[in-house]
Amino acid sequence: MIKVNLVGNPNTGKTTLYNSLTHAHERVGNWHGVTVEEKKQSYTFEGKEIEICDLPGIYSLTSLSYEEGVAIDAILKEPEKPIINICDASNLERNLYLTLSLMELGANIILAVNQIEKVPAYKIDCKKLSDILGIVVVPIDAEKKIGLDKLNQEILSYKGHIKYNLPYLNKLHLENVNLPKMENENFYKVKLLEGDEKILKQLNLEKNIASERVEEVADARYDFIGQVMKLCTTKSVKVYGRSKLDKFIMNRFLALPIFLCLMAGVFYLTFFSIGAWLSDGLVYLLDNFIGKPLINIFTSQFGATSPLTGLIEVAVVGGAGSVLGFLPQVALLFLFLSLLEESGYMSRVAFAIEDILGKVGLSGKSVYTLLMGFGCSTTAVLTARNMEDKNSKIKTGLLTPYMSCSAKFPIYAVLGGAFFGANNIFVIMGLYLLGVVVAVSLSYIFEKTVLKSKEQSFILEFPPYHSMSMKKVLFVLWENMRLFLIRVGSLIICMNVIVWILSNFSFTFAYIPREGGVSILESIGRVLSPIFIPLGFGSWGATTALIAGLVAKEVIVSSIAMLNGVSDASNEVIGDSLKNSSSAVFFASGSNVISYLVFSLLYFPCLATTSVLSKEIGRKWTFLGILIQFAVAYFVTFIVFNIAHLIELWGILKVLLCLIVLIIVLVSIIFIIRKLKKRKTCALCPHCDKKCKIKKRTNK
Repeated sequence: MIKVNLVGNPNTGKTTLYNSLTHAHERVGNWHGVTVEEKKQSYTFEGKEIEICDLPGIYSLTSLSYEEGVAIDAILKEPEKPIINICDASNLERNLYLTLSLMELGANIILAVNQIEKVPAYKIDCKKLSDILGIVVVPIDAEKKIGLDKLNQEILSYKGHIKYNLPYLNKLHLENVNLPKMENENFYKVKLLEGDEKILKQLNLEKNIASERVEEVADARYDFIGQVMKLCTTKSVKVYGRSKLDKFIMNRFLALPIFLCLMAGVFYLTFFSIGAWLSDGLVYLLDNFIGKPLINIFTSQFGATSPLTGLIEVAVVGGAGSVLGFLPQVALLFLFLSLLEESGYMSRVAFAIEDILGKVGLSGKSVYTLLMGFGCSTTAVLTARNMEDKNSKIKTGLLTPYMSCSAKFPIYAVLGGAFFGANNIFVIMGLYLLGVVVAVSLSYIFEKTVLKSKEQSFILEFPPYHSMSMKKVLFVLWENMRLFLIRVGSLIICMNVIVWILSNFSFTFAYIPREGGVSILESIGRVLSPIFIPLGFGSWGATTALIAGLVAKEVIVSSIAMLNGVSDASNEVIGDSLKNSSSAVFFASGSNVISYLVFSLLYFPCLATTSVLSKEIGRKWTFLGILIQFAVAYFVTFIVFNIAHLIELWGILKVLLCLIVLIIVLVSIIFIIRKLKKRKTCALCPHCDKKCKIKKRTNK
């Protein structure tokens, strides 16, 4: 078996090439940190087996973050292992910086120049580039699978490198760097000049031995790259990643409003127009062609009052069907987010928001993790591991569950749709914004108290704007539908069965519909429900649905359907049951519903996210984070419920006036307290009033 490492800068098409060679389906994106661990897979070419290892993206052989350390460790561990070094044709000059670092190490390199046909104003003479650098150069297009056979042939026939000619090293006077004779000593001498702490530690050298001539080394490399570019390329007037659209999208005043408008459009298409039509159509098909025939079969075989019939009718058809109906909306949401990411827009949003969030202790890498939290909190938390600062990593991990993940929007659609109708889009937007505001506020508190962040490096790619191919569109749709179906078919149905059993049997194992009594779930719910009375939803049914939601947030909807005895999977039927005072889950008014939605947004993360948090930031911080999250959810929900209730009683204008008066009073009190403190300062305090008698005596 031939083993090969795949190395390159982020956003050069590295993972796309990996997928094309191995027929894998790893996630790709325009983000630094999409690949946070090495991934290995084998494939066969011309009867020979090749194992390719996709390493996280790096810019040089100096580690600045977790995932860069993973890649560099793998390269340094086996420097003789063949390397496919992928470069983006439209950004070749900067990508070659890593190539030179690999050549200094003496690595066996095959240079793959990607997307060479997509840069019409930029011609590259790959043969000349190969002659100058002394390495094999293969032009490819990883997405269209152009040039991959040639690349595989080069892998099979590769015998190792010739001795690289790197004339710029002479300018650095490496002979003056004291280092014992060793293999690849020039590489280690250059690392000493750069003051690379990892290499110093590896060689057991003191930090003061390093010259820290980083700029000199970088200038020498770029001067050489400039000469190479002149010889083997034509000049291009196009600047990589720049566009006239950036004047608006990255404008300090327009960036956030444009992002909010785009997200509002995404929510409208997902929840109300296309998504709603597709969802209604799927629910109709499920109900008439699967649900009712299945119920009829069990009713004819076991009778309408049989526990087994009830289990199938309520837990499977009603419970799972109520979640399965959201399949089109889940697929659409992920599709729209993928389109925004693939187009190059999301990386620009991260850059535009980074300055704002930087003031509350969140780096650009945190921005990416939080944005991913809108999709799935579990996978988003994993991306936080690429942060070099421990406090930032912990803080970002703790804040990610406050983002409104896709698993929560069935709750918003069913409960909000039942009470607010078309206005539910504003409720949904408000919930998404509330999660962000709460996360940012907590970040500020953490930054000023126990989790102060250190300054971090943040290098971000600005890829050119481009559309997603139809193949990728279909893949994104299929992949998200597949994962959702697996989740519904396993976790959610299993949880529905457990909830149904607990809600239909008593502690004496009596079947409640036949013999009466209080179910196990109702008994537990009645004990815990008084806690939530101040929040406006103190019924046992609403409480037990929240408990079930700890496993997965989608289960809240299916649990409500089961507890209310709904066998029809449609949102309208479930919504109507919420207004029935005899239902286990009943809401008297819109303020009660808003309160329940806010608590569902902010309370404990699901078990999968909790498990990942425990591994990434430790059990202690995960436990503290869960306690903090519950306290924050309770406090924020209490405030929101009371404000919403007052609006119902007085109207929105009166409540706004009251809030404005309250804010003015609070600001006035703070101002007066500060003034009083200033007057009471001692004579030696530099802020003491000039008229202070004690100060006058001191001066005398």
